[in-house]
Parts: sequence; C-alpha cells; structure tokens
Amino acid sequence: MDTLQNMRVFVRVVEAGSFTGAAQHLNTTTAYASRAVSDLEAHLRTRLLNRTTRRIALTEAGERYLQRCEQILAYVDQAEAEASDAHARPSGKLKVHAMTSFGQHYVVPAVGRYQERYPDVHVELTLAQRMPDLLDEGFDVALTLATGLPDSGLVSQRLGSAFSIACASPAYLERHGVPQTPADLARHTCLQMVTPVFPPDKWTFGGPQGEETFTLGATTFQVNVAEAMVVAVSQGMGVGLIPIYSAISGLRSGKLVWLLPEYTSQEMNLYALYPSRQYLDAKIRTWVEFLRDELPATLAADQDELRQFARS
Repeated sequence: MDTLQNMRVFVRVVEAGSFTGAAQHLNTTTAYASRAVSDLEAHLRTRLLNRTTRRIALTEAGERYLQRCEQILAYVDQAEAEASDAHARPSGKLKVHAMTSFGQHYVVPAVGRYQERYPDVHVELTLAQRMPDLLDEGFDVALTLATGLPDSGLVSQRLGSAFSIACASPAYLERHGVPQTPADLARHTCLQMVTPVFPPDKWTFGGPQGEETFTLGATTFQVNVAEAMVVAVSQGMGVGLIPIYSAISGLRSGKLVWLLPEYTSQEMNLYALYPSRQYLDAKIRTWVEFLRDELPATLAADQDELRQFARS
C-alpha cells in the first residue's frame, strides 16, 4: 500500500466533499478514490469517514488524522520543492577537494570568481596532497593532477595540463654554474620533491632529444609541498623541480631562474572528479562548468608567460 498517496487521496476527498469530486481533481476513478480511503482505514483499523449515499463526514479520529496528514504532506511537498530547486538553482554547501599547491594558485581564486556569479553557494575547500574517497568523505568534487585515472566509477572532466621545470636561485648559479643539459645535473645539489605520482629519485625530461631520464644521487633535502620547495630553491639550497604554477611568482620576482628552458618535466593532466552525471546538483554542475570554462585559459596564460622567461 502506498500510504503517502492514500493520504493525499483522503485529504482531497475531504476537501472535495465526495469521492467523485476528489477523483475528478486527481484525474482518476471514483472507485480508486474509495479504495484508497478504505485501504487507509484497514491499515489504521479506524474509520475515518462516515459515508451515506448523499454525503461524507469525518469521524473524530478522521478529524485528528486529517490534521496530521495535512502537516505531513506539507513537509513532503516542501522537501520535494527543495530537492528540485537544488537541481535547478545553485545554492548550499559545495565540498571541494584539491591538491595543495594547485589549489592555492588556481582553485582559491576560481572560488572567488565563482561565488561572484553564484553567491548562494558556500564553498568548503580542503587542500591535501592525496586523492580522497569522494563517497566516504562526502566531497562533491575533487580536483586532481595525474598522468591518468584508474577505473573508479567516478565521472571525470579533463580541464587542462601542467608540468614542472628545473629551477635554481641566482646566488646558487653564481657559485655552481648553469647546467646546459639534464646530464649536467649530476654535478649539482638536487632537491627532492616527493609526490604520489612520480618516483622521487628520477627526473624525466622532455626536450629536443626526446625523453631523457636523470637519476638523483644522495639528496640533502626532500619535501612534499611545492611551496616549500620554492622556498628551499630560493634560499640557494640547490636545484629543484617545481610545478609552473608554483614557480611563476619566483620567476617574476627574479628569486628563481628557469634552468634547461628547452626541457619540461612531470607533465600531468588536471581532472575534475564527481560521483554521478544523473540528477546532478546545480552547484556541482555549475562549478564543473565554470572550471571547464576558466582553468584552461588560466593554465595556458601561465605557460605563455613562462615562454617569455625562456627568451629572456
């Protein structure tokens, strides 16, 4: 028995004053309306309506039950309206996860621009150097950098790509010279960036001679966050591979120098991941669409600016 539907029929019968009138309003048959009320009475073991051939009247129990039905149906209608509105209008809390450095440089500014357009969305951003379990941890969207994605059942949107470059400080290069090829790095102090994607002891470069791999020897420093690597390299501690979005500010200020400008390393794709395409909440849909429109151009602009440093 569909108790909720039978409640709706019962309320409509009372409002219409007859089974026939309720059936016409509900676009059904009089027999169906009568059976729905009878099923409710059988389920409750209580008579709700006194019936004659001319009219119906509520019993005392029916009056009390009618009030509760009206309250329950109002709550149900409100819940359905709110759920439908979530599909149509971006609002509420949006839980986003992003890799730490990438999130600081690209996602936080994107959130600001997104909320100018959709002020009813409250963004809860978590930055961490790992890929979360979206379902277990309750995230709506995760932004991750990876060479490829495993088959996880999640929906993915590719938003662009990024790569790393070898950098050192001017003071370090004055003391140790400027490497001209990846092989020259063997004579330099190389700092280790630990990531979940690439082996920590190998740097693979793409350049004029194709792919070249440099194996690091014993290292004096390692870290897992790009901003910390920027500080270490800026302080003259050695050569480090730094993602371009973390390196660009240091290049502008002159604290960093791009080494081996014909080479790039550790290219990765940027993906937005979310649980399902079906009945997608408006805040998730508009956030992913916003990123798809904004981030590729932002990534491309940084890469264009980087090429200026190669020519300088």
